Amino acid sequence: MINIRPMREEDIGGVMIIENEVCDFPWTPGIFSDCIKVGYTCSVLEENDEILGYGLLSVTAGEGHILNICLQPKRQRQGLGTRLMKHLLEQAQILKSDTVYLEVRVSNKGAYDLYRKLGFNVVGHRKDYYPSTTGREDAIVLAKSLK
Repeated sequence: MINIRPMREEDIGGVMIIENEVCDFPWTPGIFSDCIKVGYTCSVLEENDEILGYGLLSVTAGEGHILNICLQPKRQRQGLGTRLMKHLLEQAQILKSDTVYLEVRVSNKGAYDLYRKLGFNVVGHRKDYYPSTTGREDAIVLAKSLK
């Protein structure tokens, strides 16, 4: 059975396996630990005690920001990203967020399509936002109203 639960410090090792596999410029264990410590909504999606993915959400002054969301490559395109995103959006509503924002690499068409399907709209562009193997890559800024 697949479920979503709060991320714990002891999950960071499993999270890092996915982060290092998927990202050319991964977050560090310390970043994940700090997000847990400051009280961000940090969630893992798991099946039989195996972490399949994770998502992190920050909410401040009525605005949510999806900081990171990632799935094992072999578990992508199975509806799990949609499930995890819907969970984060529900958490944002519980925390009284009016709007949720996120950035996505311009080259990440799969993620972009998912976010658009979930009702996110383009609200901006960040030049050279992400590091890339060829220098820097732009980000598309997306937002979704929860009102």
